[in-house]
Amino acid sequence: MVQRHFILRVTTKLLMPFILLFALYVQFHGDFGPGGGFQAGVIFGAGFVLYALIYGVEAAEKVAPPGVIRVIMTLGLLLFVGVGYFGLFLGGAFLDYNVLAHDPVHGQHLGITLVELGVGITVAATMITIFLSFAGRNRT
Repeated sequence: MVQRHFILRVTTKLLMPFILLFALYVQFHGDFGPGGGFQAGVIFGAGFVLYALIYGVEAAEKVAPPGVIRVIMTLGLLLFVGVGYFGLFLGGAFLDYNVLAHDPVHGQHLGITLVELGVGITVAATMITIFLSFAGRNRT
């Protein structure tokens, strides 16, 4: 049995690790240069959409079930909000990163990293959820 779209499948399988690795690079390089959570989430979500377009929505839902994606989306949002409230509990303002560590500079770095990670997780999961919602509309 000959698989349809053999070249697209092989190319996607080869490119997928690099797409996801680039998303991680953008995520964790965002506090030093252009990029950050939103951009990394979009790249990661686009990689998943590419996988779903080439291998099918059913295969994509096996890799990332919609229920799991919704939980991940919630965890990303809770990470973002949790960093804000943690600053309140430590005596600072909402999203005041200075109080998160012994040194304000380290606190700023930690706070930005955690908030951007929460944004990236939420954006990627939201993109995947929206895509799966539209892609699965006509299925019975």
